Amino acid sequence: MSLATSDTPVLPHPTNTFTIKVGLIGDAQVGKTSLMVKYVENVFDEEYTQTLGVNCLDKKIRLGSADILFYIMDLGGQREFINMLPLASEGAKAIIFLFDLTRPETLKSIKEWHRQATGFNENAVPLLVGTKYDLFVNMDPEYQVQVSKQSMRYAQVMDAPLIFCSTSHSINVQRIFKIIIAKIYNLTMRASEIKQIGDPLLIYKYLGNSRRRSPSS
Repeated sequence: MSLATSDTPVLPHPTNTFTIKVGLIGDAQVGKTSLMVKYVENVFDEEYTQTLGVNCLDKKIRLGSADILFYIMDLGGQREFINMLPLASEGAKAIIFLFDLTRPETLKSIKEWHRQATGFNENAVPLLVGTKYDLFVNMDPEYQVQVSKQSMRYAQVMDAPLIFCSTSHSINVQRIFKIIIAKIYNLTMRASEIKQIGDPLLIYKYLGNSRRRSPSS
């Protein structure tokens, strides 16, 4: 399989536009909107307000002779918006479950978010994403070990690639969406995994493969 860059998958003999709906799910203030806007518009703003309900953005990228259209839905993390969970989950080919690496309670919440989201869509590729790595890396080393190991356990149970990212420092943001493409279309990425605690974890090769989908527009 040839690759456009060192870690960008290329669709085999594409002839049209492929649409990928992605749901962003997690507690309030974990960085869902920041991730979406950073990826789509390459902008980071610390003053984002909380999403009320569902926020949507789309981005088209070119891979070889194919277009990939990401349709990204950011669900507000407040519990009063739980009734809108189907909007972000149903029809999604990938669901990103986000937690704040500096707030361990947001990781514990992933279990319930995952349970409810998979109730609406059990075929979507799940990804577990820890945000605010730039702050996390400066925290107590014992805390980093605890949260990293716990997130690894969650990723194994969820069968979800695990990525630590920072939108403010552009760490692993692009790779989240490259992994989504690779998992959906059964492609190979060359990006080396990062498993050393303290580094921005990137564990994906043997996780999230059971839900691979056939290419469809």
